[in-house]
Amino acid sequence: MKVPKYISHLKNNKVNEWFFQSNEEHSKGVAQLAASFAEKIGLKEWGTVLGMLHDKGKEQEKFQRYIRTVSGYVQDLEGVERTPHAYVGALLAKSLYPESYPILSMPIMAHHAGLYDYADFNKRMEQEIPDDIKCDDLIAINIKMPTNKVWKQQDFHHLIRVLYSCLVDADFLDTEQFMDNSRAEFRKKQKSLKDLLPMLESFLMELSESSEKTELNELRSSIQNRCKEIANENPGFYSLTVPTGGGKTLSSLVWAMNHAVKYGKDRIIIAIPYTSIIVQTASILRKIFGAENVLEHHSVFDADVTLKDYDDMSGVKLKQRLATENWDYPIVVTTNVQLFQSMLANKASVCRKLHNICNSVLILDEVQMLPTEYLQPIVDSLSAYQRIFNTSVLFTTASQPVLCGEHRGCNPMIKLTGLSSVEEIIPSEMCLHDKLRRVNLHFENEPISYDDLAERLIQYDKVLCIVNTRSDAQEIFSRLPKEGRIYHLSRMMCSAHIQKVIDEIKQVLKNPEEKVVRVVSTQLIEAGVDIDFPIVFRQEAGLDSILQAAGRCNREGKLGISDTYVFSLDKPLPLGILSKGSAIIKNMNVTDWFASDTMSDYFIRLYQNSVTFDKINVAKRMGFKEWCFELVAKEFQLIDDKGKSVIVNYGDSMELVFQMKEKGISYDLMRRMSRYMVNLREKDFQKLLKERFLEEISDGIYLLADRELYKSETGIVTDNHWLEEILIQ
Repeated sequence: MKVPKYISHLKNNKVNEWFFQSNEEHSKGVAQLAASFAEKIGLKEWGTVLGMLHDKGKEQEKFQRYIRTVSGYVQDLEGVERTPHAYVGALLAKSLYPESYPILSMPIMAHHAGLYDYADFNKRMEQEIPDDIKCDDLIAINIKMPTNKVWKQQDFHHLIRVLYSCLVDADFLDTEQFMDNSRAEFRKKQKSLKDLLPMLESFLMELSESSEKTELNELRSSIQNRCKEIANENPGFYSLTVPTGGGKTLSSLVWAMNHAVKYGKDRIIIAIPYTSIIVQTASILRKIFGAENVLEHHSVFDADVTLKDYDDMSGVKLKQRLATENWDYPIVVTTNVQLFQSMLANKASVCRKLHNICNSVLILDEVQMLPTEYLQPIVDSLSAYQRIFNTSVLFTTASQPVLCGEHRGCNPMIKLTGLSSVEEIIPSEMCLHDKLRRVNLHFENEPISYDDLAERLIQYDKVLCIVNTRSDAQEIFSRLPKEGRIYHLSRMMCSAHIQKVIDEIKQVLKNPEEKVVRVVSTQLIEAGVDIDFPIVFRQEAGLDSILQAAGRCNREGKLGISDTYVFSLDKPLPLGILSKGSAIIKNMNVTDWFASDTMSDYFIRLYQNSVTFDKINVAKRMGFKEWCFELVAKEFQLIDDKGKSVIVNYGDSMELVFQMKEKGISYDLMRRMSRYMVNLREKDFQKLLKERFLEEISDGIYLLADRELYKSETGIVTDNHWLEEILIQ
């Protein structure tokens, strides 16, 4: 094969034949892909420019010497060193398109290392275009910003990220096409949402025909019909406020699918706060559309486990692994963390998916779980993706927060600037909170001890108790008599363990022969988990949490009106949102806790007590031409993860540990391992480390191998009496 003057990539096959991709071929390929991605937001020409310029620096003589040597194609060159090339294209973009500086230059400069903070970017832009770079063939094409958009200053850092996403995904895909064509083929032949809509309609028809003609099912059908009707309205922000039992998941899907097909949206993305809800939702979606059309993307997803019934030859597992890189799938189910931290990320591996969020339908499930201290950058991000990048957004929950208008915090300097408008799909005259009422809330005045609470719980054969902390869950669980089925759920258990227990609880509750079923859990079970108890106890918390807990009570409405008891323990609540929310409730004069006006009043009061809506000051750090991409990406963490994660001895985790020791760390291995990890408080981590129960199997990765310290009932135990008991044995 003829060797091109400027090599972009090269490979060697098993019989020592060399194959080359010229820099011209690669640049044209990337330009074509990036243009197709950017066309969705009216910036096709911008994508072309990014692709054509991004690797121009590879034409340096030093780079050509470097790539020939490190690949092994040439053996006899000396003094070859790594040669940066991204800055060359960034400088050329500034020279050719000064009026668009630095919007084009930043993605090009960053396409390997990640988007820089503005000061670092400026420093790199002080370099000169190398003398051996030929610019005679470069002709500036006409590019301009779309005039049909209303641009705000806070939109431009999102614009840079989306253009960056178009470039880096195109770069990865074109390179993959050359280096590993067989892998690239698995990305093709995706179905459109138009192809999938009949599957949903068929599923709903079969469900309707097989279901009893009850008042509840007729109400669910009315909600779905309303969603289908409103789906025809213009793209924008919508909310679907449906109490527990109203079929919110399927109804939101009806709106999303019909809206997407009408307006030519590329995919549906469903973001959910808890992995337990994701697993449940993804399972429903796979049943409707098949696993080949539903991507489940979160930290504890393991295709080999979840898709074990699919033959590897079908390619579904590989297609899913590939799709996690850029979300090029018709339906994506993911976490709030994955979604919003991607929107404010700076690395290519995370940002690749951003252009595929554009021109999509985004469903934010259990939207009340969005953290108040990050609400402003979240709202600003959603606003940009809706106004500028053609994404329609649906907020779904039984406890809708207030996301419109302007709200003041605990002093006049603290302000939340919300969305301009959100259209509620369900009209007030449908009176869903009355028609779907299944529970009476009882707020108890006197604090209660662990012992007294346990005594109350055992008065009921089937009961769920939800508390605020891991330690409270363990204390109450330890006091329950070992009769019938008793379960504990908390984050002292790894995700694989939690999901196994939730699945078992669901099966046990369906078995009429199981007379005693008692569960003590932290709040991980209260939002969205399809589980049904006749009686629920909920420790004091915010109103959204209390109503979500009540949604686990008499879920199917077979008991008429049941009871949820809100109690306080004889100990202070942890400081923060829990104590703040509980205090707000105590100062509210309410006749109906389930009314939508009550929830709005609660959130307005919550905002008035907030000390910040932008914890890390994203608004300032992302001000126009003051962009701190790297700093914000590092500090924007929706989950305040101050502890240390450890691998526990559960399931097949030890086999994965063995592979890690033998083969080293890989992304795929760590992703599979995350199902068996527990995040510990620093104090508990140090206690186990001091007693030498933790083994550091790699840099910063610890294993808790002792089975005695990971109980099948409660997960990790760290209290002194447990450790002493183990040491005595």
